[in-house]
Amino acid sequence: MRHKVDGRKFGRDTGQRKALFRKLVTDLLDYGKVDTTLAKAKEVRPIAERIITMGKNGTLASRRRALAYIYDDKVVDKLFSDLAKQYAQRPGGYTRITKMGMRLGDGAPMARIELVQ
Repeated sequence: MRHKVDGRKFGRDTGQRKALFRKLVTDLLDYGKVDTTLAKAKEVRPIAERIITMGKNGTLASRRRALAYIYDDKVVDKLFSDLAKQYAQRPGGYTRITKMGMRLGDGAPMARIELVQ
């Protein structure tokens, strides 16, 4: 039974799943929006929100934690300089998920996860 077991597996082992989430969060912070499946967007949202909160914190420890998770150093610099200032007065809710319909190939529900302006 899966009582109180949180998270989706996406048919991948743990390392592949973590790498997928890291890449989606990196691209979201870099480009501002990512088109993916609805389930992946729902899994990535809390991770991205935590990373942006780290950027707002601005300490050396939080920068190092962000560098350990995000693949690109330039994205971390953008997070701690631009995005931290942009969301300084916002208490949370930095991302928005918008449903986009079904994917043509397999009918998977698609969604766009984007940073709120």
